[in-house]
Amino acid sequence: MSSATTTAEQWWDRFFRYGPYGLLALSTAVAAVTRGLVMTDAGVRAALVLVPAVLALHLAWTRYQDRVPKAPGWAAPAYFTVRTLLAFALSWCNPFFSIYAVLGYFDAGRVLGPRTMRAGLLATAVIMAGAQSGSGLPPATLMNWVVFGIVLAVHATLTMVFAQIGNREAEQARTQTDTITALESANARLEQALAENAGLHAQLLVQAREAGVADERGRLAAEIHDTIAQGLTGIIAQLQAATSTQDTDPALAREHLRRAAGLARHSLGEARRSVQNLLPSALEHDDLPGALEKTVLGWSERTGVRADFTVTGTAEPLHDEVGATLLRIAEEALANAARHARATRAGVTLSYMDDEVSLDVRDDGRGFDPHALPARRSTGGFGLGGMRARAERIAGTVEVETGPGLGTAVCARVPLVPHH
Repeated sequence: MSSATTTAEQWWDRFFRYGPYGLLALSTAVAAVTRGLVMTDAGVRAALVLVPAVLALHLAWTRYQDRVPKAPGWAAPAYFTVRTLLAFALSWCNPFFSIYAVLGYFDAGRVLGPRTMRAGLLATAVIMAGAQSGSGLPPATLMNWVVFGIVLAVHATLTMVFAQIGNREAEQARTQTDTITALESANARLEQALAENAGLHAQLLVQAREAGVADERGRLAAEIHDTIAQGLTGIIAQLQAATSTQDTDPALAREHLRRAAGLARHSLGEARRSVQNLLPSALEHDDLPGALEKTVLGWSERTGVRADFTVTGTAEPLHDEVGATLLRIAEEALANAARHARATRAGVTLSYMDDEVSLDVRDDGRGFDPHALPARRSTGGFGLGGMRARAERIAGTVEVETGPGLGTAVCARVPLVPHH
């Protein structure tokens, strides 16, 4: 096993050991700051009892794992069930305790068996939907119930994706284990004559397995970030707007709900395509210029920021991977502009040249200091790192020009590979 894989496993082991304490501390701090806004006196008193109970549960579970490394089959599901019930009660007291409840998305596959993992993910989805719908649990009005139902549907889709990822990785592990076992059996018969070659061959097989699993995880993680995560961000923004206007302007609130429902349907379709490794839905019926134009117009409508789209050069049908890469980079750049730039105007230009295609996304926002960004991780990350990683997969590049108060320009250049 490579040192990178070992380091990743050690990191996840530390996260599952100490992460619950950090999430509990963070959610408790946020709940304490907002207690006067969203918590009743009874909720405060209940939280004062529940938070120590959750802390005691984690301490007991940590000590139990240290004493009994091979715990009985019922121990881990019992721990997950009790923890989820406590997280549900805390989120009832203050929706910001959902920061702690999100832990269920990460360790359901690790703690629960294949048959009960979906139930654990669904329980976590209910808690997160209650918190993100802005009404808490239980919803107080009919509008709150509608908002809760939409957000729950989105989170249920998210649980389907997480479960599918787990199933895919398990199937890959089983197939690869069978393959490696068969190859090791064949190599054993030649061990005396080809000992050195057999060792090298086994090492290459392990590296290929790790590379395949890492690539699949990276692809799915990037797809989730670029589709579901951005869809959830848009849905939450629309639902918050609907909640804030439901009393003063019911017609506007219904319009926000309509947009949220549309985003939810789009995110569901993207989730299914991500699992099946298909093209983005925008490229199913349009070429790249058409898909980019619709993306820019939709982004402008959701954010209220003026956005222009321009095509230069002679448009040509591109290879599916090239078109999907440029579309995802444009979506990510626009999402970054909406989240961070505070721009009043944006522009997207697609340029066809002799042997390459370039995509430029500009905004007049506040910009940032590129030298102050965190170092890029080896996994590629998301945001600017994710855009660069996508372009590099097809031998392209991404450059960023920006500065505090100077706006931001993202330029992606990839080879012009025609569609065959």
